[in-house]
Amino acid sequence: MSSNKASTVDTGLSKVIKEAKKLHEEREKGYREKALKMYPWICGRCGREFSGKNLRMLTVHHRDHNHDNNPPDGSNWELLCLYCHDNEHSRHIEEAAYGSGTVHKDEDSGGTHQPFAGLAELLKKQEEKQG
Repeated sequence: MSSNKASTVDTGLSKVIKEAKKLHEEREKGYREKALKMYPWICGRCGREFSGKNLRMLTVHHRDHNHDNNPPDGSNWELLCLYCHDNEHSRHIEEAAYGSGTVHKDEDSGGTHQPFAGLAELLKKQEEKQG
């Protein structure tokens, strides 16, 4: 391939990438603005509050991981800080790769340990010894 053809391909590819980024930013701007009007400026995971300059660190997370699913009521969105958002996507990728081994915050962990189960009985026995 001649260098002239290669530069034409590179230019065409650059235009496609640039246009895709522009469309993504426009779409994101629309639902981000809506989400920021609907929800308090607090990360839904860690509870960190945002305002002013650090508001740019608060992102919109799509719960179903489909960025085209933007219902007007915002039911597919949650506001997450950059760190929690990255963590959520990492968990999603790991789950897809290795299977569902993580427990999500809205799922029951199935824990059965009850550390104070026999406490009342022990206290009663101790009172009987002392009394």
